[in-house]
Amino acid sequence: MIIGCFALQEPFTPMERQFEAIREMGFDYVDLTDNHNGGTLGTEFNFSASMSLDSLPGKIREMIAKENLTLTSVCAHANLLDPVRGDSYQTPEIVKAIKLAHFLGCKQVITTEGDPKTDFGHSLTPDQRITVIQDKLWEPIQWANEFDIDLLLEPHGILTDTVPGMKQLLDALSNIPHGDRVGVNLDTGNSWLGGGEPLEFIKDKDLVSKIKHVHWKDMPEEMIPQRGTVYGCGMGLIPLGDGVVGIKEIVEALDKAGFNGPTTLEIAGVDAVLESAKRLRQWSK
Repeated sequence: MIIGCFALQEPFTPMERQFEAIREMGFDYVDLTDNHNGGTLGTEFNFSASMSLDSLPGKIREMIAKENLTLTSVCAHANLLDPVRGDSYQTPEIVKAIKLAHFLGCKQVITTEGDPKTDFGHSLTPDQRITVIQDKLWEPIQWANEFDIDLLLEPHGILTDTVPGMKQLLDALSNIPHGDRVGVNLDTGNSWLGGGEPLEFIKDKDLVSKIKHVHWKDMPEEMIPQRGTVYGCGMGLIPLGDGVVGIKEIVEALDKAGFNGPTTLEIAGVDAVLESAKRLRQWSK
C-alpha cells in the first residue's frame, strides 16, 4: 500500500512549502490538492497553497522533483448538481485537471458531485441527480479516455457516500462512451459521515475492483449526531484509529482484496499525520 500526503499541510504558505513539509515528514508520495483557474492574489503573494490549472506543467514538475516526490493524483472535486455558473468548479475545470495530470505524468484525477448550494440543486429528484451528473461528466470522461487517465469518483455527496448511490451512478456513467473506465477513490471519513459504510465498498464484489485510490480520514465520536446530514469534510483532525470509522478493519479488508494502489492521508497536524502513517503500516501486510 502506497501512503502519501495531501498538499495542504501548513496554512498561509505556498505550494512549494507544502511539498517541502511533506518531504520533511518522510513521505515519498503526494497529491495535488487545491487548484484554480487563472491566477489568484493568494498564490501570487505566496500565502495560498493552490496551483493554477493553467500553469505550465514543468513549473509544477520542478517543485515536485525538487523534493523527490511522486505525484499520485490531481484533485478536481467539483459541484456537479448545481446549474453552470462562472464561479463554480465544474466540467471545464475537471477537463483542465485531466490535461494537467497527463502532462505531469500522473494517471489519476479525483472528482465528486459535492454538496449543492442552490435551490435548484437541492430540489433535484434522485433520477435528475443522475442525469445532471451524466451531463457534466460526459466531456471529462472523453478526455480521460484520450489521455488514459483514471477518473475517480470520491464519496463526497448524497449519491457517492453510500454503496447503492455509488453503484447507481457508476452504472449510469457506464452508458456514456468510455464510461466504464470511471473508478472509485474511497474516502473513509466522507463515506461514514454521509451515512455510508466504507467497509461495504470493499465487501461489494462490483465496487472493490473499481477502488483505485483511498483517502484516509477518521471521525471522532462527537460527529455521530451529524452522520447522514453532512456530505464530506476537507480533512480529519485526529489520528487514524482514534475515531469511530473502523480504519483498522478497512485496511485489513483492502489487503485481503489485494489492493496495492496509492492512498493519501487527509489529516491535519504533523503529529496526527505521522501517527496515522505509523498505524497504517502496522495494520497493513
